[in-house]
Amino acid sequence: MQKMPMVPRPLAFVVCASDPEVLQQRLLASECLKSRRYRLAIHFDSPSAARAFNEEMDHSSGEGWLVWVHQDVFLPEGWDRRFLAALAQAEMVIPKLAVVGVYGIDLLGRRAGHVLDRGRILREPQALPCEAASLDEVLVAVRTDSRLILDPALRYHFYATDLVLAARQGGWTAAVVDCCCEHWSDTPTSGPVTREFADRLIADARIFETKWRHHLPLATPCFHISEPGDVERFVQAHFPVAPDARLPDVHLSGPNKGISCTGGPQALHQE
Repeated sequence: MQKMPMVPRPLAFVVCASDPEVLQQRLLASECLKSRRYRLAIHFDSPSAARAFNEEMDHSSGEGWLVWVHQDVFLPEGWDRRFLAALAQAEMVIPKLAVVGVYGIDLLGRRAGHVLDRGRILREPQALPCEAASLDEVLVAVRTDSRLILDPALRYHFYATDLVLAARQGGWTAAVVDCCCEHWSDTPTSGPVTREFADRLIADARIFETKWRHHLPLATPCFHISEPGDVERFVQAHFPVAPDARLPDVHLSGPNKGISCTGGPQALHQE
């Protein structure tokens, strides 16, 4: 029996998972992933976002874009079709496009994007698509033939903005496109964090700020950074440490508030 050639698929997905119940209720409930139209790699308890993402970039086989997404994101029915249409629209007006997200900061430092965050619509006035100077980690797609990867030195934070800056340095562009997804973090918008979380955030901030110090000042969806040490000073001033506080996940609900963490070395691939 003659074997039929594989038809290349436009998207593949990768997620770091730390809570199987949240993963099942949110991301895996998304129609475009339940249908198994796309390859999905699930990395459990990863030591970094880069470990999971870069491994999947190495394994990309014919997909046009690799989509990094958080476990507590739900992609509404038809999201994949809308995203592919948004990509096509962006590629028509933004040359050398290699990194795309649904929420971020434009080249003039303005918030841009369209996300349902814990039941509240965030729809910024900036017209989309637009070139991005920074992207939120909640969902980021990378063109696989760009061979762009995440910086392994950044374990849990700043990796999306680092990716945008690295892409731009390499002659590629990044964009925010209009393709709303749902983000269902159960993290409160303020309150205490664990010492472990604060230490991880500050450690990644030091690496990020040092690496891009010649590009400062810059804005991310989470922080405005004018000089090295700004993130550490902000965290110390606004996020009290409590030993029994729950480790936060990403949230987008206001300036200088969004914080991210990831989790996976063991990977489960769905086809």
